[in-house]
Amino acid sequence: MSLDEPNERVGANREETESRGETFYPGPSRSHLAAYPPKERWDNWTELDPQAWPRRKERHYSLVPTTCFNCESACGLLAYIDKVTGEVQKFEGNPEHPGSRGRNCAKGPATLNQIHDPDRILYPLKRSGKRGEGKWERISWDAALDDIAARIRKAIVEDRRNEIMYHVGRPGEDGFTERILAAWGVDGHNSHTNICSSGSREGYQLWMGLDRPSPDHANAKVILLISAHLESGHYFNPHAQRVIDGKANGAKLIVFDTRLSHTATHADYWVAPYPGSEGAMLLAIANYLIQNNLYNRDFVRRWWNWEEYLERSSEFRVSSFEENGTNDENREYKFEDFEQILKELYCEYTFEFAAQESGVEARVIEEIAKLVATAGTRFSSHNWRSVSSGVSGGWSVARALFMLNALLGAIATEGGVFPNAWNKFVPKPIYTPPHPRMWNETTWPREYPLSMNEMSFLLPHLLKDGRGKLDVYFTRVYNPVWTNPDGFSWIEMLTDPDLVGCYVALTPTWNETAYFADYILPMGHGSERHDIHSYETHDSQWLGFRQPVKKADRQRAGETIADTREVNPGEVWEENEFWLELTWRIDPNGDLGIRQYAESKKNPGTRLGVDEYYEWIFDNSVPGLPEKAAAEELTPLEFMRRYGAFEVKQKVGAIYDEPVGAEELEDIREDARGRVFTRAAKPASPNIVPVPSPDGDEDGRRLVGLKVDGEIKRGFPTPSGRLEFYSRTLSDWGWDEFAIPTYIKSHVHPDNLEEDQTILISTFRLPVQIHTRSANAKWLDEIAHTNPLWIHTNHAAKLGVRTGDLLRVETEIGHYVVRAWVTEGIRPGIVACSHHMGRWKLSEQGQRQLMATVKLDHEGTEWGLKREKGAEPYESSDPDTLRIWWSDVGVHQNMTFPVHPDPISGMHCWHQA
Repeated sequence: MSLDEPNERVGANREETESRGETFYPGPSRSHLAAYPPKERWDNWTELDPQAWPRRKERHYSLVPTTCFNCESACGLLAYIDKVTGEVQKFEGNPEHPGSRGRNCAKGPATLNQIHDPDRILYPLKRSGKRGEGKWERISWDAALDDIAARIRKAIVEDRRNEIMYHVGRPGEDGFTERILAAWGVDGHNSHTNICSSGSREGYQLWMGLDRPSPDHANAKVILLISAHLESGHYFNPHAQRVIDGKANGAKLIVFDTRLSHTATHADYWVAPYPGSEGAMLLAIANYLIQNNLYNRDFVRRWWNWEEYLERSSEFRVSSFEENGTNDENREYKFEDFEQILKELYCEYTFEFAAQESGVEARVIEEIAKLVATAGTRFSSHNWRSVSSGVSGGWSVARALFMLNALLGAIATEGGVFPNAWNKFVPKPIYTPPHPRMWNETTWPREYPLSMNEMSFLLPHLLKDGRGKLDVYFTRVYNPVWTNPDGFSWIEMLTDPDLVGCYVALTPTWNETAYFADYILPMGHGSERHDIHSYETHDSQWLGFRQPVKKADRQRAGETIADTREVNPGEVWEENEFWLELTWRIDPNGDLGIRQYAESKKNPGTRLGVDEYYEWIFDNSVPGLPEKAAAEELTPLEFMRRYGAFEVKQKVGAIYDEPVGAEELEDIREDARGRVFTRAAKPASPNIVPVPSPDGDEDGRRLVGLKVDGEIKRGFPTPSGRLEFYSRTLSDWGWDEFAIPTYIKSHVHPDNLEEDQTILISTFRLPVQIHTRSANAKWLDEIAHTNPLWIHTNHAAKLGVRTGDLLRVETEIGHYVVRAWVTEGIRPGIVACSHHMGRWKLSEQGQRQLMATVKLDHEGTEWGLKREKGAEPYESSDPDTLRIWWSDVGVHQNMTFPVHPDPISGMHCWHQA
């Protein structure tokens, strides 16, 4: 069979595929049957319709790649577009994607449910009653744009830029909207990161100047994971398959998780510690390495900032150091002195101490320590949310975990952990507006100077305290009324016109926050819009291209599509086009200096189009892509439309150890700690991945590198240029006691609890749900639609509780009622309730398959939410909605949680007592 007969079905075995000169994609089984259609046939692929069985009905498809948007892994998808109907029939994996390699979890194919959701919002809506009253009128896009643009322009002209805010949960892009805000001169970006991952980010940032790890699991000898990374952590599908690759290659897997997760079932060692005690266990492992000289001595000598620690060590009162008179400021510091002090500093972290804190046997912790010691530089580890997001001081757990990598020298090594920015590629865009030079007290309150990200969950409290107000407030992929702690405060904020003048919800679906909006503007799902992505899935740099697949399919057929609304259902738009058009209307004549950032280079005087935007990036900012595309007689944009991803570089390696080139060494100065400063400008790069720039010297030189053993190396983007065992930053801001990795007793430590209190692990994630974005995915909702309270059999027996019983969970500011699930899959004495469920609606407007109808009660300062009706079958354009068999959709717990900001990382500490 040849390519001249594309409408015929063809064999899928390796021999026949390769004999046709086509690409053979093996599946995970490594068998000789192809797992995916050869890319040469993506224009016209033929297969049997499984729904027609037992009839043999052929269907003909165009296969168009895009990027999944149902978590942050950015896995590749192939949309199968029926050539007769022009509609998407299914989504499968994209084998050309370097990160996901053709594999997807359940959430990827469920994109089909989302685009065909019978309850989705298809047209722009404007509030016609009071906020939250549920009265709406359909309006035109022009009417919405003109009104919103006029408000923003007025705020800018009147120098009220801080009254404009864009609040995003999952961005799904690499900086597009942040640049739009910068073009407006607005520092109004707000995120969800301080209810997500700021704890871990702080711990990693303190060590290496970058806030995310990039573990090379596939090549590791030992893997240590805190929590359920295979099924629900970053980056779960790409990392999960590489963890399994590592195990297949002989790696040992250690998992710390208070629950029996799917990840724990694959572990060689699974331990279920007391929540918050993980740091004690990790430091006990570190102590074992230190006391037994099992660390990488040369790496520590070369790359830790031990000399800076010794300069200030008198602050820590290390006895032997003082006795020997080694705190003389003029002495030459010896590494052997530091080694001796290191042993003293961590000798208290014995296996017995860790066992007492964690409830895990000392013998088991010792076995794990000995296993870690065998890994050498092939030790991969990861902590993202879990304990670091659950407890006060959780950032110290990520810091303690990374200390193991730092001791072993397992940083930017094969099988080790890379700084994330080295495994990420963010191409330079067509325009880069300067960042606004202002401070926004409503996002970065001064009480949290070391906060990793915006203090987003405090926004209602800050506005009520008089820190400011919002004239125009946007939310996108964010549902703070439901997701954030203390959701009733968000309702109070959104219903007060003196605090929020105009609230615009950019959303494809109904959610609890959108009910209180002034405008609801329907945006496309992942397969209905453009974005570019790059994530640190392994030692590589790759770029993924999200695109509206129906538009790309019709463009492939030769049509000209100027606007995604021409192909999306109803009047659903995409964010890129929306933001460009809104920017154009804010400054139609260019007098504010804003329009220039939304203007076409090809056709000056007209608005920049999305195709031109990405065409410029792929032509100019992705090394190797133009050549790769030309080899297939494609333009770079056509190549990305056809394949959806491109690998820029493999095996990035240890950038910190690279010599600095002579062209960057102009009029250099070296300080006492070996830091090298230069007057040479920073070389231009097409990769604009965010990397910190430590302060230069007093004469205006920039920090370019570090003198290590007589050679100027690139180093790390930290103030010292080295890995920072000692954080002068923490010390200078008054946190001397935390200046080196240490164990912090959290707010749920037994010492801080009353006798009758129990720890609640709240908001752990499920592998088949997507924050609050999957109430429109019927396949996922049928699998998981409620969130019972996990309670151990022994604990339940003491309380006389059985599975299905109703339990009242009391928190600092309220309570909720939930059903019990008695299980041995959780540590005794701890209870847990998952994220995602407990969705609600105030009327019939909503995602009816996973939302209960509720009534809100408000009297004085007290609020209540009572369920009136659960899920039930209903008629719609999808016959499956008549087959809904469940009614219990869980309970909304987050509303009963007070805000718990960590004083250092700014992370909201989720665990409740």
